This record gives sequence, structure tokens and C-alpha cells, in this order.
Amino acid sequence: MTIREAQQQVDGWITTIGVRYFNELTNMAILTEEVGELSRHIARQYGEQSYRGELKGKEAIADEMADVLWVLLCMANQTGVDLTEALEKNFEKKSGRDGERHEGNTKLSS
Repeated sequence: MTIREAQQQVDGWITTIGVRYFNELTNMAILTEEVGELSRHIARQYGEQSYRGELKGKEAIADEMADVLWVLLCMANQTGVDLTEALEKNFEKKSGRDGERHEGNTKLSS
């Protein structure tokens, strides 16, 4: 599935099963919440905290990443952002800005 197709599928789901989009501010709050949930699982999987009975590991991380992506796709749809186009422009920006920046970074050498 492409990013564009994902945006279309989310829109189809929202307008049929979900009834309507939450407003932008509500979706921003939900996105923040979902990133927090992803962060909790990353801390437990790769950090020093331990799990306490909930869904764990890669399965939990994948589920939370999908939740983050879902809300981001919703926000893109409702604000008229084509994420495929935005990502392509972002690659251009990063390539121009960072094209040689990381090569000489001794902190990245192994």
C-alpha cells in the first residue's frame, strides 16, 4: 500500500464507519497520546523499564506505530496535505541540507 492509498483508505473508513473526522485539535491531542503510548513500549522494550502484563514487545510497538500513522493520516486528510508529496519534498530538503553533513561526523563512526 502506498502512502496515498493509505490516506484514501483512512478517509473511506472515517466517512463510512467512523462517521466523521474529529476536529484538528482533538486529533492533535490523540496523536500526542499515541506517541506517548509508543514511547512507553519503546522504554520497556529497549530501556530499563519492564513490562507489567500488557501487550509487549515488537507486536505492541507495531500496533502503537500503526496508531500514530493512522492519526497522522487523518490529520493530513483533514488539512489537505498530500503526504506522498510532502515526504518527497522532505527528502529533497534533507538531501540538500544534510547531503554531506553526516559523513564527517565522528560521533556516527563505529
